[in-house]
Amino acid sequence: MGILEGKRILVTGILTDQSIAFHVARIAQEQGAQVVLSSFGRTMPLTRRSSGRLPQAPPIVELDVTDPEHLDALADRVREHVPALDGVLHSIGFAPEAALGGNFLQTGWDDVSTALHVSAYSLKSLATAALPLMGDGGAIVGLDFDATVAWPKYDWMGVAKAAFESTARYLARDLGPRGIRVNLVAAGPIRTMAAKSIPGFDEFEEVWRTRAPIGWDLDDPVPAARACVALLSDWFPATTGEIVHVDGGVHSQGA
Repeated sequence: MGILEGKRILVTGILTDQSIAFHVARIAQEQGAQVVLSSFGRTMPLTRRSSGRLPQAPPIVELDVTDPEHLDALADRVREHVPALDGVLHSIGFAPEAALGGNFLQTGWDDVSTALHVSAYSLKSLATAALPLMGDGGAIVGLDFDATVAWPKYDWMGVAKAAFESTARYLARDLGPRGIRVNLVAAGPIRTMAAKSIPGFDEFEEVWRTRAPIGWDLDDPVPAARACVALLSDWFPATTGEIVHVDGGVHSQGA
């Protein structure tokens, strides 16, 4: 039996089979879970294509985490495929180009608010939308990038990740009495489609090449995916509000 045997897991944010979310879905299925994916708009064809590369092609529900109507309909859409959820993976993030790349002082509120809405507030939105499906408790896991320091050119996405981390702690507080654990996995940089769109991503690569005590493979999303699956399982029954670093140890090292 796998560690997710009999679990029902909603996985958001799959674009390609290079993504951490894709490998969370793959490993979750291999560990016995029934997986449902979410996608929307122009990302839907990418999600459909990638879902065909999973061990079993899962159903895909439409969900734009910034659309109240989509959030209100999520429980009903998921119930068309599974009666309830035991876990949710939040793998959603976006910042407009003007909010990245060294434009921190020039970025206007409209672009900042978009980054915060999609990349931080959406964790709360997704959690509350899934709540009717998680009556028996469960786990919510979000994909993070260490927000304790300022990174080159990460700018307002870094601010959004700091808000994301704080949101997870407050959700852990408020959802704990319902038996729902909320944790994050702070992964090192992976050469995904989303990462390649970040200006100056090569500067992240250099940091991890030189400062990871046990090394770091920028082309291997599996270690981070395994951590997510572990947190979605019952192997961490008393852990919530935590950030698990899967970054080769870079977070622990000084400059």
